[in-house]
Amino acid sequence: MGYQVTACALAGLFFWLCICYTMRYSLKLLLMYKGWMYEKRAPGSKVSLPTRLWALCVKVLATWNKPGLYSFQGSLPRLPLPSVQETMSRYLRSVRPLLDDANYTRMERLANEFQAGIAPKLQRYLTLKSWWSTNYVSDWWEEYVYLRGRGALMVNSNFYGIDAIFTQPTTIQSARAASVINMLLQFRRTVERQELEPILVQGLVPLCSWQYERIFNTVRVPGVETDKIVHYQDSNHIVVLYRGCYYKVVIYHNGRILRPCELQIQIEEILNSSDKPQVGEELLASLTAGDRTKWAKIRESVFAKGVNKTSLHLIESAAFVLSLDQQPFEFDMAHPEKLDQFGRYLLHGNGHDRWFDKSFTVCVGSNGRIGFNSEHTWADAPVMAHVWENIVAEEQVQKRYDENGNTLGIPEFEPPKPKRLAFDLDNPVALDAIQEAHLSSQQLLNDVDLRIFVHDAYGKGLMKKCRLSPDAFLQMALQLAYYRDAGKFSLTYEASMTRLFREGRTETVRPCTIESSAWVKAMNDPSVGVEERVKLLNEACERHQLGYQDAMCGRGIDRHLFCLYVVSKYLEVDSPFLKEVLSEPWRLSTSQTPHGQTAKMDLKKHPNCISAGGGFGPVADDGYGVSYIVAGEDLIFFHISSKKTCGSTSSERFAQQIARALDDLKQLFEQHRALQAQKKGITNGTAK
Repeated sequence: MGYQVTACALAGLFFWLCICYTMRYSLKLLLMYKGWMYEKRAPGSKVSLPTRLWALCVKVLATWNKPGLYSFQGSLPRLPLPSVQETMSRYLRSVRPLLDDANYTRMERLANEFQAGIAPKLQRYLTLKSWWSTNYVSDWWEEYVYLRGRGALMVNSNFYGIDAIFTQPTTIQSARAASVINMLLQFRRTVERQELEPILVQGLVPLCSWQYERIFNTVRVPGVETDKIVHYQDSNHIVVLYRGCYYKVVIYHNGRILRPCELQIQIEEILNSSDKPQVGEELLASLTAGDRTKWAKIRESVFAKGVNKTSLHLIESAAFVLSLDQQPFEFDMAHPEKLDQFGRYLLHGNGHDRWFDKSFTVCVGSNGRIGFNSEHTWADAPVMAHVWENIVAEEQVQKRYDENGNTLGIPEFEPPKPKRLAFDLDNPVALDAIQEAHLSSQQLLNDVDLRIFVHDAYGKGLMKKCRLSPDAFLQMALQLAYYRDAGKFSLTYEASMTRLFREGRTETVRPCTIESSAWVKAMNDPSVGVEERVKLLNEACERHQLGYQDAMCGRGIDRHLFCLYVVSKYLEVDSPFLKEVLSEPWRLSTSQTPHGQTAKMDLKKHPNCISAGGGFGPVADDGYGVSYIVAGEDLIFFHISSKKTCGSTSSERFAQQIARALDDLKQLFEQHRALQAQKKGITNGTAK
């Protein structure tokens, strides 16, 4: 009898596993289909029958029960490897508007020589990697683009995010800090328990959640030749930085997260302290802002033992770092320079009040406004934007402050006092290294020209009336603005995601196309009529949308070329084509900040509660970094960065050109509607 029960149990288990694996791999096969991405989304457009049937099958398999954060990881397909021929064709088309006939012919020759020569061998090696690795791009991208970079993280790599600036839940610094700490720890718990719902595109197609694993308890550790990412399984403390002093703050009591009112007591203890920085402590974080090799060497010589090792470990193993700034973070529409300064505080601070190695540092102004500075290696901006959107939404959904601005609730116990971290830096080696890093960081941050432009003349509402993708619309505005600013077209970078595939990160969209350049020229040519300009704009937006769709579906250009280049280096094979392509500067680097990644808050009911987005430093010395967020029906934020030492760029001037381009686009469609109405009136009159 016992054998029969065991046999039945094993048979049942086997049957259940068969069902689970069948469902998983059936969903994986369905998710390989990308035809849905290319369906027309204009009003009145019909979805094709194959896509409707596909969507029905995906819905049955993906939503039959409530999914956890990582439920779909095993069902996500691998990133497909494009053929060399496809990539060469797309690349040559992308550079055509940037090159004159002679240079284009030369580049075409280099591409043909590469395709007929070493490319097939490199592709074979890459094909093998795509078979045995989860994602043929991501590990190399993390290693060679981020971890092997020896330049400063501050400005050059890290990015920032800003508070919801049209609302301010409290002006008390300690209360806001305590509330944010509590909300972040609650978010960490939902990630650890997989209770956070995975993001589904159109409520149907899952995005990869792999990057969420390293949001908290993560640090980038410097190395002489290459850095490494270290993730701790858990952390029961955070580190708070105030007036150059570091404190360990315990965040758990008897297995539960401390309440905001309990955390506020700890934060006030720090704010009310009379502690002075120890020798070398105030400028210590400058080491994380500077050259990576120098930081690695001083780490080995000064932080390898004793109190320095212990304190450094406490910082690096913290859930995150929080900086209590002494200056207010301000926003005033009448004084736009205040928002610019707000952004600068978050992008680089004073060069030594952000621990740039940590996955993120929360920054709290003296007036209670908040923001963050995030390291880029561990994840891409949409993941941190998701975290931040949850924080902003949570403060609106739940009442967290009393009428005086303090946190609600009564402490259940007296929380432990923050523990001051100790350092022994009073020696020439340490002090000289810290001072050198400080001077380097000051030089870098003083060169940043940051302008946050608030465009409130119109937003998503007008773009939808024009029946154009908001992203394509804004990219065309940026192309027009850049052409007027620089007097030429330049290679343009727009970040797209490949998270439809397992462990996907980003791919490059190239917004400067043959079609966009034709439209830009038409906008600057008085002889071109309104109808022709609108026609060219529609063609340019359609081409941009196709490029974005291709990038998301694994049919991009740049990641494939990057991986071919890595293989060529492994094989010690020289390729003039790849060397030239990979060295081309991105003089206009752009990114759209996503929102609507959480269902906690209805932005239609609370339009003022959206974050103002975030930004990053310029990628090229003579270029611009532009991040933008479509914050509502009548609101867009642009974060524009450049370098002051470059005589050909100016963030303020470029902001004015963006405003002019957006105004020209609005006028173009108003003129087109008037022309259409006039034609309709004439036609009706003739018919009568």
